[in-house]
Amino acid sequence: MVPTPANADLKIAVIGGGTGSFTLLSGLKEYTSSLTALVNMADDGGSTGLLRDELGVLPPGDVRQCLVALSDAPKLRDLFNYRFEEGSLKGHAFGNLFLTALEKMTGDFAEGVEVAAEVLNISGRVDPITLTNVTLMMKTKSHGEVKGEFLIGESDLGGERPEMWLEPEAGLNPKAQTAIKEADIVVIAPGNLYGSLAPALIVPGVGEALAASKALKVYICNLVTKPGQTDGYSVSDFASEIERLAGRDFLDAVVFNTRQPDKNLLKKYAGAGELAVAYDMAKLENASYQAFGADLLAGTIWENTSKSDPMAAARTLIRHDPIVTARSIIELYSNRTNED
Repeated sequence: MVPTPANADLKIAVIGGGTGSFTLLSGLKEYTSSLTALVNMADDGGSTGLLRDELGVLPPGDVRQCLVALSDAPKLRDLFNYRFEEGSLKGHAFGNLFLTALEKMTGDFAEGVEVAAEVLNISGRVDPITLTNVTLMMKTKSHGEVKGEFLIGESDLGGERPEMWLEPEAGLNPKAQTAIKEADIVVIAPGNLYGSLAPALIVPGVGEALAASKALKVYICNLVTKPGQTDGYSVSDFASEIERLAGRDFLDAVVFNTRQPDKNLLKKYAGAGELAVAYDMAKLENASYQAFGADLLAGTIWENTSKSDPMAAARTLIRHDPIVTARSIIELYSNRTNED
């Protein structure tokens, strides 16, 4: 769908990181040119983790994915996602190295991101949600303290809803705060709840900015649960955790998938123990937010083509359809505008 004049100038901010943000941005850029990706900055796995450890830089991986999603240059998109498959650079994405070099050259990660955005000819902006060099921390009764996004993302929580914080205490990037304040729509992307979304939502000031924003604030619920972390979570459970992590109720709407993946599809493509997220309409009808259900499953299965991506095995291959999901968000906004 080509943007209509009513939608073309919509200001939309997407909060998250990695695959979830990539999917949403890929769809939403068909509806507006005023997109801002606000990216969590706690990633410490794979290529990104090595670069952080060896060079002391801020994490480039999720930022790279968002830049690529917004790029209108196919060859450069492929270049930034290219992973070296041998030698000392094996496993590193070219885009991660490029962003790292820019940070080292300029001494400013945010400036480096802006230069990369120019090179990739992106439509919109990509801003780190914080410019503090942070480490994600978690505490549960069963595990005590766990340090680092990758370890946290793979921990078995035993049904607990963990305490989470960042060290050192992060400062909200002023550009991120402005994007939330000025947005017409703020979208919380799907993704690893505790390993990807939490480090964005728990940045001090994010919850307050979301609550104060006059934007339509929408959460796109995950398609599948994560074993050991969100086992048995329904749509309403995911939504309540999003608000708990942000420290306040702020959601206006939750968009969720209504078509359950075929059991054979789940068996073949979902990760071990991943199950389709269930929904309880009785609970959702009584929620403080509007629940919007639709068939959001992508018609094709994502395929990992890089043998050198060390994180590929941890990612589900069942994805949201970017255009259908984006259309659902725009419909929600249009309905709200018409009601007003």
